[in-house]
Amino acid sequence: MALHKNFPKNNTKNQNAVYVFIDASNVWNAVKSAKKFIEYKNLKNYFRKNFNVGKVEIYYYDAYPKDGTRDYNLDGKHRFFIYLKKGLGFIVRKKELKRISVISENGESIIEKGNMDVEMTIDAIHNMSKYDIAVLFSGDADFLALVSYIRNGGKKVYIYSSKDNISRELKTGGDGYCDLKDINEFWGKDLKHRKKD
Repeated sequence: MALHKNFPKNNTKNQNAVYVFIDASNVWNAVKSAKKFIEYKNLKNYFRKNFNVGKVEIYYYDAYPKDGTRDYNLDGKHRFFIYLKKGLGFIVRKKELKRISVISENGESIIEKGNMDVEMTIDAIHNMSKYDIAVLFSGDADFLALVSYIRNGGKKVYIYSSKDNISRELKTGGDGYCDLKDINEFWGKDLKHRKKD
């Protein structure tokens, strides 16, 4: 891939570490666009190979619906979190979506919020002494300040997102950008619409 020319070429394998921080809501937009699921089991090997490092730690951030708020079973969501944590060794940060009542001229409605930007930022800064390279799976321009902070600390930062969901500021703010849809190793089964009960 052409963008890999910007990636670090290390001759000292096993001495460097990559920490990957995945914003699940951002990745979900790429999944819907590609109409395929991401094969998370391939991520560690991909980063070991492409960044030529020995250690890869992956953090995954997601907010999930409150029980009883969906017309489908949420057990699969929780099984997926367990798979990432116990099966793949990811560090999973999750929280329940906050439901906020909004009153307008059309009556009452509920909006849901589950932003994980703060948790992601805390982990990225707290672990800075442990990694040489940070990878952010997000397209949110709000992370530009974090990217600048990490780079000012002498670390490399690479951004992974998709062209439909990347801010111009974040795309050019790191040491390199990669479109998720261009990485064949990431993609697996076709995305299918959930069956109605």
